Amino acid sequence: MNKSAFFLAALCSGTLLLGSCNADKSADNTATETSSAKADTTAAAGDMAGMDHSKMADGAAGTSPLMASMNDMMAKMNAMKMKGNTDHDFAHMMLEHHKGAVAMADIELRDGKDATMRQMAEKIKADQQKEIGELEPIAERLDSAPTNYKPQDPADPFTAQMKASMDGMMKNMPQLVADPDMNFNMMMTVHHQSAVDMAKAELAHGKDTKLKEMAKMMIDAQQQEIQQFKDWHAKNEGKMKTTAAAYVCPMNDGGQGDAPGKCPKCGMDLKKA
Repeated sequence: MNKSAFFLAALCSGTLLLGSCNADKSADNTATETSSAKADTTAAAGDMAGMDHSKMADGAAGTSPLMASMNDMMAKMNAMKMKGNTDHDFAHMMLEHHKGAVAMADIELRDGKDATMRQMAEKIKADQQKEIGELEPIAERLDSAPTNYKPQDPADPFTAQMKASMDGMMKNMPQLVADPDMNFNMMMTVHHQSAVDMAKAELAHGKDTKLKEMAKMMIDAQQQEIQQFKDWHAKNEGKMKTTAAAYVCPMNDGGQGDAPGKCPKCGMDLKKA
């Protein structure tokens, strides 16, 4: 796909242009030049097509420590420069993803009260730290690996699958409630699912035998924990009572916050309740 055409379409659909895509010729030329420059910048940076979820996470940091932790993880993943090697990029992305899980487990161990959720947080922290230790030398070894996919091409199978894993996580971000254990339960369920989806992308498109073995273990372990989270959630529905939000989304989509900011779901300015 022509890079200029791709980014022009993205700009038009995102209403980032002040005028219509059917504006006069001079406006079209300006848009084409702008999108071409953006494409060149993206290609030079090596970012994965469509992986920037920073705007979707804006405003979330002010709603809870767990959401702030998720937001920080997404910012670090968005900032990564893709090499164009499936194993290398999966290893580096999963490192940040695992570090996000450790940070969320630490928050649960600090704020949570439920014995089951605290036990799961302890296990997740230990497991993820162990895997971080195993992933780091693999990631370093793969720094010289040859390219084998196109991170700027949204039609590339590995790019599309990795993007879908992040899109799914952001789309299914839960509305937070008053109980910290329930929040950990819901947030970690979504977080685990995105890790499973990323690991499936590595299994389908990766080449490194050791990394594919780790990906299979991640899928098995985290799918089991997802079921444990769901079982606990079903038995603790009473903890779903929401807080009295100080600021709410004017679109009534459930987005809220304790302070002025952006709706974590649609990005609009929150209004005082």
